[in-house]
Amino acid sequence: MRLPEARGPLGDALARDLTSGPDLSTATLECAARLDADPAAALTDDDLQLSLAVCYELHYRGFDGVDEGWEWHPELLRLRAGLERAHLAALRELVGGIAVTGDPVDQQLTALIAADDGPSLSAYMAKQGTLEQWREYLVLRSVYHLKEADPHTFAVPRLSGRAKAAMVEIQADEYGGGSAERMHSELFAGLMRDLGLDAGYGALWDEAPAVAFASVNTMSLFGLHRRWRGAALGHLATVEMTSSEPSRRYSAGLRRLGFDERTTVFYDEHVEADAVHEQIASVDMCGSLVAAEPELLPDVLFGAASSLAMDGLAAHHLLGAWEAGASGLRARPALAA
Repeated sequence: MRLPEARGPLGDALARDLTSGPDLSTATLECAARLDADPAAALTDDDLQLSLAVCYELHYRGFDGVDEGWEWHPELLRLRAGLERAHLAALRELVGGIAVTGDPVDQQLTALIAADDGPSLSAYMAKQGTLEQWREYLVLRSVYHLKEADPHTFAVPRLSGRAKAAMVEIQADEYGGGSAERMHSELFAGLMRDLGLDAGYGALWDEAPAVAFASVNTMSLFGLHRRWRGAALGHLATVEMTSSEPSRRYSAGLRRLGFDERTTVFYDEHVEADAVHEQIASVDMCGSLVAAEPELLPDVLFGAASSLAMDGLAAHHLLGAWEAGASGLRARPALAA
């Protein structure tokens, strides 16, 4: 994967350092400090979110021409920690206060989901999304879906007992149950190709808006920090508990445009799998974690609320742009040959 085009002073300086090395420049550190000092708009700041995504991607597949030693470079980890502080501060402000009760954790997760009043992007796409809007939506979602399951999987070795076994059961399905062509990331890549998009890993990062990276950065932050293992599970549980019906609507939207089951298989798979995963995620995974470590209940709920909030942020971004007659992307993606 190539390094994406920089979106501001930090990204520009960081890209130069990563490709020339071996240390971070003073300019890069100063740029990062300025972003860390003003976290108010962190979730929609293109420079901050892309730079944080670049830091995290070193733990995934890395970049062409970037030495793998950067993954654990102490100065880069300190820089990343500053960006994470800004991201978390903005995320906490977006989520707001979360009531913690004595009810079972699965009931509290259900109540959080029921109280969510974010716009329904899936309903829009089912009934009126155009082919061009579908392409924009897929570009935004490709930042996550082409690495689907990977951010949450970082949490697996931080767990034990039934919580760990339940998470592995869910993740095994995400990875196709041992069949490479059935991995959800591969099914999504096929969907992209059917709509004429470049399905290469990271190929459309330059077109994706900040909210696409903010969503995945939230997952990466939770997954890569043992301290946030509860949030990682709460986030995953909410994804599983809220995706079955929206997936059904997304599938209907594609069929409305004339696509068949070869194209809709990604969403059809989620209709089936996530309906099964819902109880495993909320009761077996989160319930077992909280039973063993009750102090993590607020983190589980924070992770769940973060998932809902980030979905709402992305929906507001796309629907707002389309209502204004504009694109929700930074640039329209070139269609694949």
